[in-house]
Amino acid sequence: MNNINMLKENFYKIFNKTEENVFFSPGRVNLIGEHTDYNGGNVFPCALTIGTYGLVAKRNDTKVRMLSLNFEDLGIIEFDLDNIVNTKEDAWANYPKGVIKTFKDSSYEVPTGLDILFYGNIPTSSGLSSSASIELLTAVMLNDLFNLNIDMIEMVKMCQRAENSFIGVNCGIMDQFAVGMGTEGCAVLLDCNTLQYTYSKLNMDGHKIVIANTNKKRGLTDSKYNERRSQCEAALKEIKQVKNINALGELTEEQFEEVKDCITNPINVKRARHAVYENIRTLKASKALKNNDLALFGKLMNESHISLRDDYEVTGIELDTLVSLAWECNGVVGSRMTGAGFGGCTVSIVKDDCIDEFVEKVRKKYTEIIGYEPSFYIVSTSDGARKLI
Repeated sequence: MNNINMLKENFYKIFNKTEENVFFSPGRVNLIGEHTDYNGGNVFPCALTIGTYGLVAKRNDTKVRMLSLNFEDLGIIEFDLDNIVNTKEDAWANYPKGVIKTFKDSSYEVPTGLDILFYGNIPTSSGLSSSASIELLTAVMLNDLFNLNIDMIEMVKMCQRAENSFIGVNCGIMDQFAVGMGTEGCAVLLDCNTLQYTYSKLNMDGHKIVIANTNKKRGLTDSKYNERRSQCEAALKEIKQVKNINALGELTEEQFEEVKDCITNPINVKRARHAVYENIRTLKASKALKNNDLALFGKLMNESHISLRDDYEVTGIELDTLVSLAWECNGVVGSRMTGAGFGGCTVSIVKDDCIDEFVEKVRKKYTEIIGYEPSFYIVSTSDGARKLI
């Protein structure tokens, strides 16, 4: 049974309604450009064919009822449009709740309640943006059902605000942008300082993107994510005393080397160095792909991981093990952690006829070292969040 038929059957069972409003919102993987988005730099993500599905029906009152087939044990989560608050026991549902509240706070009318059924095939806590996926899914639903005529970039911004203000994760805009603005067959080079963006064809030339999941669970709000962001902000504040910039992403490598001595905390020097050098790597990588130089693209991916490991310190034994094992395998062009870090996934570019060997070798050795198995996904790119039916 396909996902849509399964959702329709469950929607009828749970809400006693037949419903044809079916939506999909992808996950995303960032090929290079990590922890640069909130530093005003560039990122290079693509949307994926794995993602979050949703069925929705309007109600005649102001109640919202939600159920996720991924968290059936939590049952139906119910709240009123006039009283939307973040409550710990609502867990996953706080993400769509935050989007609905942000729409209302932005003076968009949400006149009636909703019954919504969610189902996602993105591994949770994997760093593939299951949170941004459900946020954009909710936004696209609201926009369509209530004829709000909001353009996608505005919805992207509202979903980021929901995660910042309602959830309490001080994330940049990359995840929401990639999920909302994804285009099949392309990665998007996004300048997070200006929101200028260009699409780049993913010419993989007999290679595929392989995602490996450490299967180590982690949550952004519980991680060092906000700490890293504040360390970069502290470094920027000191640099601004000697150089007129608004973001670390505005600096070249040479300019950073000239001003780094004004950063008083040596840890913050490392954090800022990663932000600056990673941004330049991302621009070089996008250009390499346009020039069909996959070897250079892979080299830059590897350098990105080393910087995330040594300067930003967001990898850990699980991610480092997956990447180092990938580097040893035949047919691997490049490999790095992707996402916020502290667990989650790696992304590798692997030659087609080496993928089976890659998966087998990395799985076996990782399990021996870490004690449990990783998961693998050979992924394709997708369009952004949208209505299916």
